[in-house]
Amino acid sequence: MIAGGVFSWTSRTQRTVVSSSTEAKYMALSDCSQQCIWVRSILTELGYKFGPIHISGDNQGSIFMASNPITESCNKHIDVQYHAIQDFFAQGKVKLFYLEGNENLTDMFTKNLGQAKFCKFRGQLGLEFY
Repeated sequence: MIAGGVFSWTSRTQRTVVSSSTEAKYMALSDCSQQCIWVRSILTELGYKFGPIHISGDNQGSIFMASNPITESCNKHIDVQYHAIQDFFAQGKVKLFYLEGNENLTDMFTKNLGQAKFCKFRGQLGLEFY
């Protein structure tokens, strides 16, 4: 979000098959961080100054994997491109935060929500209905 509104989002199937939701969320965090760093580089060229980009996730395991470069035997099979988030975290370009699953705004794009939750998330994302 920039200036209180959504400016970029995507909803698509994962590019690879994984064996756990933690791995899937880790890959999604990495994709998100790469997109954020790309947008940041464009805005930096236009003269805007940025601190670390705050990225929230609703899976503590994926946040732990992204913020700790020690490779466990269970995630050695993950493609190298998805480990870019570890570099961004180590360089201080991104900060990772845990967000409760029931407060995750992105559920609006990936799940069927009740009307109350949908309207709440729509308002928090800065989207308006006319």
